[in-house]
Amino acid sequence: MLGASLNKVFDYFKSRWQSSWNYSLWALLIFPLSPLLGAVTLGFVSLITWLKQYRKISRRPLNWGFALLSVLLIISAGFADDKTAAFLGLFNLLPFFLFFAAHSALIQTFTQLRQMAWILVIGSMPVVIIGLGQLFLGWSLKLEILWVVLAWTIRPGGNPPGRIASLFLHANTFAAYLTIVFILALGLWLEQWRLGISKNSVPFLFLTVAVITNFIALIFTNSRNGWAIAIFACLAYALYQGWRILVGGVVAIVSSVLLAAFAPSPVAQFFRQYVPAFFWARLNDDMYPDRPVALMRKTQWEFAWYLAQEHPWTGWGLRSFSGLYKAKMQIPLGHPHNLFLMLSAETGFPSALLFCGLVAWILITSVQLLRKSKYINTADRFIFFSYLLAFVGWVLLNTVDVTLFDFRLNVFSWLILAAICGVVHRYNEQHRLASHPN
Repeated sequence: MLGASLNKVFDYFKSRWQSSWNYSLWALLIFPLSPLLGAVTLGFVSLITWLKQYRKISRRPLNWGFALLSVLLIISAGFADDKTAAFLGLFNLLPFFLFFAAHSALIQTFTQLRQMAWILVIGSMPVVIIGLGQLFLGWSLKLEILWVVLAWTIRPGGNPPGRIASLFLHANTFAAYLTIVFILALGLWLEQWRLGISKNSVPFLFLTVAVITNFIALIFTNSRNGWAIAIFACLAYALYQGWRILVGGVVAIVSSVLLAAFAPSPVAQFFRQYVPAFFWARLNDDMYPDRPVALMRKTQWEFAWYLAQEHPWTGWGLRSFSGLYKAKMQIPLGHPHNLFLMLSAETGFPSALLFCGLVAWILITSVQLLRKSKYINTADRFIFFSYLLAFVGWVLLNTVDVTLFDFRLNVFSWLILAAICGVVHRYNEQHRLASHPN
């Protein structure tokens, strides 16, 4: 009876597969506010896509790579000292490989890229408003509806105090989210501007507000990584547009901040007359003096590299770094603030290198599409460039942090990678068929 009921449910959703993308968009819209409802919807969409396009998905070489990586990760967990923790750690990776494979088959067009970018930007606005209220108006809230269906925790003054975090657990996590959204919002705004959309139109005005508010919120996360990647994105867009004067202006401003933070005293003092201490004191850690050496990223990276060399083939097991670091340094720390070093230490070099190779493959194929895209219209090329920039931003973020431990960030990251891969695969297939019609 239960099996027959489940089959009816699957048949219902399969018959409406054409609407799956719409379900994904609605899920993404509510996802920042209710991760559970969003995840359940995205999970159903992934299941429907697998049922409908199993053959297509299983034929893609990139998915073979992730299947092999899954096997290596399971083997690594089997050799871990704490096997329970290691196998639980697999849930931060293996389900997302399936999610990635499904959505890279579902997302095929530049129109879908544009729609998804709009949804992510629109969905960010309530979160940003809550964060600004938290920091400047002292908003606080502890709300739980049916346990995790809707769970909001807003700490007055931010987390850590003085740093905006909104509904996210930490300011750095919120900064990572804002960085990706800011890149896509700025891309949509520039696309509207390039197409000559009326500056008084509702979409253009909304995007203007979204870009400004996301950037303001990003500043008040006090995240050096978020600042750096946002500036990098602005420079990349300016270079793409050929705005040399703007590039020069941004470089001058950034150079002034860096000189105020790190130059010899006489030079630094001169620039500190003009650069707010909020920026230069955060960069050189004057804002947080006497921080323990164990909390420095350099110390964490060195320890992760040491662990990787000790167990180079299978690693120490996923989720092992925290316990090992606490035993060595007497300070609790969740991860080494570098995804690639963490994978090397916890899963071994073979798994880490394969993961890096798959990421590099995605990056290379997307750059190749952008370079040979003379037959793609300007607007479509630009939205694809925005996603490529968001992808590069994700890579940079994970060299100084680990985004997979926040469920929302993990979903957004894999969705962006899936969107890029889906469009690249479809374009290459069309190009191949056009070149070999028989």
